[in-house]
Amino acid sequence: MHKRRLFAHLAAVGLFALVAGQAPVFAQSQTPDALVRQVSSEVIDSVKADKTIQAGDIRKIMALVEAKVLPHVNFQRMTASAVGRYWRQASPEQQERLQAEFKTLLVRTYSGALTQVHDQTIELRPMRSKPDDTEVVVRTEVKGRGDTIQLDYRLEKQPEGWRIYDVNVLGVWLVENYRNSFAQEISANGIDGLIAKLVERNKAAAAKASAKS
Repeated sequence: MHKRRLFAHLAAVGLFALVAGQAPVFAQSQTPDALVRQVSSEVIDSVKADKTIQAGDIRKIMALVEAKVLPHVNFQRMTASAVGRYWRQASPEQQERLQAEFKTLLVRTYSGALTQVHDQTIELRPMRSKPDDTEVVVRTEVKGRGDTIQLDYRLEKQPEGWRIYDVNVLGVWLVENYRNSFAQEISANGIDGLIAKLVERNKAAAAKASAKS
């Protein structure tokens, strides 16, 4: 599946693993599948109800993502997994910069694709987990215009509630997808080279967004 199409499908349901902030208190008592259903529904409903988001208002879209999606995901774990074995080689400052730039990259990418939301609905498939599991996979299907999209979410149980840390779209796990490209960049140019590459991509995306506004 083409990478841009992958990003668009993820954004269409408003879920991706991006942040290390605190999840809302109410999430502590939620089951993982209920959390996925809630966040998906809230994002889809918000986009459908706001014509400025549908028209591509990037600031409003990013605000929606920050408010509805980011509090429910573990960005630190996702970044560390994407960087892979090189994560331990990175200094605390490099780790912090990687997290910040990776977050900016994905927020902009997914926010831009949210304008593609139209009549999508999400259906949860039966859970295959035990009550005492601390890591689970929630399997869902997104239905609407075009083919049905299979989306799977990996979640971990934290003191503040369930947190998403990876997403699978049609057989492609997001962390694995980035791990391959990140490893190539680090191998060629080091950890600072990867940071510089992410900074470059984020500046280009910001400039493009400003030109459209």
